[in-house]
Amino acid sequence: MGKIANNFAKRILLQTLFWLGVWFYFMYFFSYSSNNKDFAFWFSICLMPVTMITTYLVTGYLIPKYLVAKRYRLFALYTSYTLIISSYAIMLSIFGCFIILSEVDMDNMPPLSRNFWFVLALVYLVVGAVSAVRIMQLGYRNLNKAQALEKDMLQRELFVKDQELSYLKKQIHPHFLFNSLNTIYSLSVRRMENTPEVILKLSNLLDYLLYQTNKPLVGLDSEFAHLQDYVALEKIRFRDTLIVNVDFDAINDQISLPPMLFLPLVENAFKHGLVRDDKLQINMQCKMEHAQLRFTISNTADEANTISGGGIGLSNLRKRLKLLYPNRHSLKTYYEAGKYLAELQIDEPKKISNAEV
Repeated sequence: MGKIANNFAKRILLQTLFWLGVWFYFMYFFSYSSNNKDFAFWFSICLMPVTMITTYLVTGYLIPKYLVAKRYRLFALYTSYTLIISSYAIMLSIFGCFIILSEVDMDNMPPLSRNFWFVLALVYLVVGAVSAVRIMQLGYRNLNKAQALEKDMLQRELFVKDQELSYLKKQIHPHFLFNSLNTIYSLSVRRMENTPEVILKLSNLLDYLLYQTNKPLVGLDSEFAHLQDYVALEKIRFRDTLIVNVDFDAINDQISLPPMLFLPLVENAFKHGLVRDDKLQINMQCKMEHAQLRFTISNTADEANTISGGGIGLSNLRKRLKLLYPNRHSLKTYYEAGKYLAELQIDEPKKISNAEV
């Protein structure tokens, strides 16, 4: 309450000083070329009510209610009424002062007070100046409101994106764990001796999932090391039926990207790959060319069994890429000459969306 009272008192003081300044402004002009200071004094006082009423009516009611609201026709109409009525009031003030103060003697009136158009212009100059300041004040206030609303909307959008990304990242873990457990189950059914080794590698991968994927960005070399661990795990499962060619020319510890970005593509290659002539062949390649990261993976496949659009992993990846690299990525999957290919391109991978940071 104390702050509100102080602001109100400050506003009253400023307005009082302003209107005192207007009164001196009137006094200056009406005293010009005249020795009748008393007439100028009282004539200025008589003009103050109509000046104040007109000013407050225009700035406090017409501008906010009609001009700012873009109701221009009504603003023009009511402003015209205001000008007509205020002009009539100014005319009455001039005649009243002529009768009362000058005792119907034209020589007792200061020269400028006799000119109706000059008095009218003097009053409307005050009204116009205050109106211009009021319009700029309201425009600045509306601009601040619009900027605050835009900022709030942006923060909400970023929050929604952050929540969606968090949800998508959490989906990766059970999906990966599901595929890995299937691998272990397959080995245990066959009572393979290297089952403990697979469990150990899986443990290392889960350690990566638990502690590294919580970071917004990881080094490209760290991500590729994780992929190689996964490939080693799959080699144990497929044994002699697997051929994997890896070409990672883009390994660079200075390049960072969101974790688990390539894993869905690698998982699909093993999960949906076709063993042809007793071999499942998978080729992986990653290159960095002209600020563009290119990751390509292919696996032997049968067109009839090729997944269209991908499963949960690919769908999840497409959503993450859309949030992380809007309009700066390309993900294509297609079948060609006995192989299923996935090509991922990211322009300027270092520039990541704020939603992930």
